[in-house]
Amino acid sequence: MIFTKHIYWFSIICIFTFIISCGRDYYPKPRGYYRIDFPEKKYLKYKSNCPFNFEFPQYAKVNIDDDNYSEPCWLNIDFPEYKGRIHISYKIIDNNISQYLEDSRTLAYKHTIKAEAINEKILYNDEKKVYGILYDLKGNVASSVQFFLTDSTNHFLRGALYFYVPPNKDSLAPVIDFFREDILHLIETFEWK
Repeated sequence: MIFTKHIYWFSIICIFTFIISCGRDYYPKPRGYYRIDFPEKKYLKYKSNCPFNFEFPQYAKVNIDDDNYSEPCWLNIDFPEYKGRIHISYKIIDNNISQYLEDSRTLAYKHTIKAEAINEKILYNDEKKVYGILYDLKGNVASSVQFFLTDSTNHFLRGALYFYVPPNKDSLAPVIDFFREDILHLIETFEWK
């Protein structure tokens, strides 16, 4: 009989709790992302035997690309804390600039399957003889920022920003914006030797 009284009161409490809890609408918490603390922007000058100089962020590491297919003056600017990398490839122009221009455009527009938009910004610095295009790719793409620079007669350089994580435009947006500024600084300080 004591056992029955406990079940009776337990049932009453459960029903009362159920009735009270049904009065409010339930809204799940929105999906959140980790807060990312970015370092202060400071730059170092990259100097080498390659026919170009530029400034790169002090929180990055510039490494010679040592893959089997790489050529002289191919570089990787690595951001280890953010699993990011700017691939830089350099070519000498030998009456083939149109091919390099078309290759750069093709590599940028390969992302149209996933890209929501591709914006092009013309880069022009007549004083330093640096010309090019910056491609801003929007959406869940593998490479969100690409560019090429040339003097239009002798040198051609191409760069692309990659992250070694699954592409998610919402979570990567602040990181992409942060490194896009670094790419713009690289372009602004870029000069041919």
